[in-house]
Amino acid sequence: MGFGDYPLEYNPKVHGPYDPARFYGKADTPLAQVKLSELGAWLARRNKSPQAMVAAVSRAYWRWQHKYVLPKRAGIAPFLQATVGTMIIFYTLNYNRITQHRNYKYH
Repeated sequence: MGFGDYPLEYNPKVHGPYDPARFYGKADTPLAQVKLSELGAWLARRNKSPQAMVAAVSRAYWRWQHKYVLPKRAGIAPFLQATVGTMIIFYTLNYNRITQHRNYKYH
């Protein structure tokens, strides 16, 4: 699978039109249904390669797009989510500078 290619598991005759928000690999037990004793084995079955991580982020992005940005009557939610996300990112980046400017009460 190169850059811009479909996943190897995707078969247009079986799956129909390609959806970038869908995982076409072998289905596994959802995380919400995994028992605590089975968590280690479930985590060991995950593909931890950089390509798999990028694919997971891409699927999450496209699910967000389908739910909030691409509907016919999309509201203000995606803009507020992007704004709050940006605020959180810049707060964490500047946390050390912010904490140095705290006002201490000396007594």
